[in-house]
Amino acid sequence: MNISSKGLAVGVIVVGGLIVGAYNFGSKQQTPKNEVATVEKSQQAVDLLPGQAESKTKFAHFRVGNRNVKGMFADGDDVWVGTSGGVIRYDLKSNDYKLYDVKNKSLISNGVFHVSKLRGKIIIGTYGGGLSMYSPDTDKWKNYNIPDGLADQFVYDIAEDVNGDYWIATWSGVNRVPKGNMDDPSGWETFTVENTRGGLPNDWVYGVEIGKNGEVWFATEGGLAKYKDGTWTNWKHEDGLGAPYELVKDDITFSNDPAKASKHHAKQKAEQGLSDIKVGYNPNYIISMVVDEEGNVWCGTWGGGLSRFDGKEWKTYTVKDGLPGNHIFMLRKEQGGTMWIGTNKGLARPSTTGKGFTVLTKADGLFADNVFSLAEASDGSLWVGSFGGVARITGYK
Repeated sequence: MNISSKGLAVGVIVVGGLIVGAYNFGSKQQTPKNEVATVEKSQQAVDLLPGQAESKTKFAHFRVGNRNVKGMFADGDDVWVGTSGGVIRYDLKSNDYKLYDVKNKSLISNGVFHVSKLRGKIIIGTYGGGLSMYSPDTDKWKNYNIPDGLADQFVYDIAEDVNGDYWIATWSGVNRVPKGNMDDPSGWETFTVENTRGGLPNDWVYGVEIGKNGEVWFATEGGLAKYKDGTWTNWKHEDGLGAPYELVKDDITFSNDPAKASKHHAKQKAEQGLSDIKVGYNPNYIISMVVDEEGNVWCGTWGGGLSRFDGKEWKTYTVKDGLPGNHIFMLRKEQGGTMWIGTNKGLARPSTTGKGFTVLTKADGLFADNVFSLAEASDGSLWVGSFGGVARITGYK
């Protein structure tokens, strides 16, 4: 079942590693015969984790078809799941859900990368359809695209700074919207490599975060940038961002090299002298970012591991330090909460001992080992998005 027919479909529910059932969630329709056969075959094996003690972890898998789950956000009793086929609003109390997409005229594009909430509105950043805002009070959507002031129709992140301005990360630079007034395009500004004189190191901006002292941080394909009081500063691999290739080359099994498919990416690697490296490695390419309470900036790189910047010095963590993978697709940290690190080989969090990392993989309940998004729901469950589906995990603490 795909999401266009009824959103999320639960394939299997697992308790402590044992498959106990299969059904379609929400619509309660009978599971197709081929899915039942798959479950019955798995039940014959029974023990999915040989040699391991019974786990307290419980999880359910939600299939979304041949789609990525790149954005996730928990809002009260709702969990918003952003997929490459639209965004799903899941009600924790009723176990029902609703799909918003192009077909029902909610979004301009079904490809969803970002989901968050600002000033009471759900914010959706899309591939090719700009920025969409949903007002729960009116149950209405409003879409913003290039004619409305956006620098690009591909939107990856949004944040509100201490002045009330919105900053929007796009594939063609970053927008600043004074006081968050989205409906006055005359006030919008666009910052690019050109008009910042290289202060923004690359126009492909994947993340924006507000720092401890009100500064604005930007994750780009060409390094980390900071904007403060009208001044731009940036840092690259040569300054300490990302691990050197010699350190990570034996651990990179991810062969998806963007430079093979894009002249833009190929140019970026050539400028860094990385053209001879044919695997997925570009330490300047920041694909995830978060700022913690102490003001440290955490940058997830493409094959160069996880880097932490305290404003003066860099420290990088890789597989050799206990991370499951060196491609850091997702970083998430709530105020006072756990730092979650989504990689190409599982989900990690810093160990409670202060050394190394605790890792969750498919064996612990993930839908897949590639982790693109995460939300901690109000009922205590952890929602983890991957390619093809979502894992809803309880008992993980």
